Amino acid sequence: MINRMIIVCVGFLTDLCFGDPHRMWHPVQGIGYCITVTERVLRAIFHIREEREADKNKKRMVGVLLVLLVLSLSVGIPAGLLFLAGKIHPGFYSILACIWCYQLLAMKSLKKESMKVYTALERGELQQARGALSMIVGRDTQELSKEGIIKATIETIAENTSDGVIAPLFYMMMFGIPGGFLYKAVNTMDSMIGYRNDRYCYLGTAAAKLDDILTYIPARIAAMGMILSSFLLGMDAKQAVKIYKRDRYRHASPNSAQTEAVCAGALSVQLAGDAYYFGILYQKPTIGDAKRTVETEDIRRANRLLYATSVLVLMTGILLMLFIDIVYIG
Repeated sequence: MINRMIIVCVGFLTDLCFGDPHRMWHPVQGIGYCITVTERVLRAIFHIREEREADKNKKRMVGVLLVLLVLSLSVGIPAGLLFLAGKIHPGFYSILACIWCYQLLAMKSLKKESMKVYTALERGELQQARGALSMIVGRDTQELSKEGIIKATIETIAENTSDGVIAPLFYMMMFGIPGGFLYKAVNTMDSMIGYRNDRYCYLGTAAAKLDDILTYIPARIAAMGMILSSFLLGMDAKQAVKIYKRDRYRHASPNSAQTEAVCAGALSVQLAGDAYYFGILYQKPTIGDAKRTVETEDIRRANRLLYATSVLVLMTGILLMLFIDIVYIG
C-alpha cells in the first residue's frame, strides 16, 4: 500500500507540473481505438442497424458484450505489462506505474485547455474562444455568446473535476493502476457510445449505466471536497452547500450535476440550461441562482476550485491509506 501511495503521489505531482504533452501517446487513445474497432466488428457480426427501434434486445446484448471485451483489453493489457515489468525489475514496475498514473489524471490539461478559452475571451476573439471550447465539450459551440462560452467552460471544469481527476484518482488509490484503467475505459465508452440517439440507443446502455455506477462515489467525494475548497478559497461556501442540496440531481445523470451544483453555488452564478448537440436542441434545467452575471474571471476561479479539490482529496486519501496501513496491516 505504501508503494501505491508513492506511485499515486508521483503521478499526481507530475500531472500537476506538466500535464499531457500533445506529442506523447496517451492510453485513452488506445482505449478509444479499441472501442471503435470492437464496435465495428460486433456490428458486422451481429448485423446491428442504426434505427432506434430496431433489434432492441440484440443491441443491449451486443452493448454488454462490447463493454466486456473493451474492459478485458483495456485492463488486461496494462495489468499484464505491469506484471512483466515487475518480473524484470521492481524499478521498471514503479516507473511504468508512475507514468500511467500521470497519464490517467487530467488536472493540468483541463486547466490548460480551459485557459485557452479564457485567453481568447480576454482578447475579444469570440470565434477562437468557441474553437478552443469545442475541444473540451461535446455540445455545439458555433453560435454561443460570450456568456454561453464562459458557462460551458465552467461546467466542463466542474464536471471533469470528478470524471477527469477525482474518479481515476479514487480507483487508483483503491485498486492500483488497473483500477484507473478500468474507470477510464468505462468513462471513455460512455463519452463515445453513451448517447440516446439512433446509432447508440440501447447499444450504449450498458456503458452509460456502468459509468453511472462507477462514478457515483467519486462524484460525491469530489462535491464534498469542492465545498470545503470553496470555504478555504474564500468563495461562497454557504451558497455552495445550498445549491448542492437543491440542484445536484437536475441532470439526467445522477453524477454530472454533483460538482456543477457546488461550483455554481460557490461562484454565485447560474449554469446549465438548454444546449445544442449535433444541431439538436436539448432542454435542460438550470443549476444555481443568477446572483450575478458570469464573467471571464470565473474560469480562473473554477480552475482554482479544481486544483484545491484535487489536492484536498489526494491528501485525505493518503491519510486514510496510512491509517488503514497502520491499524489493519501494522
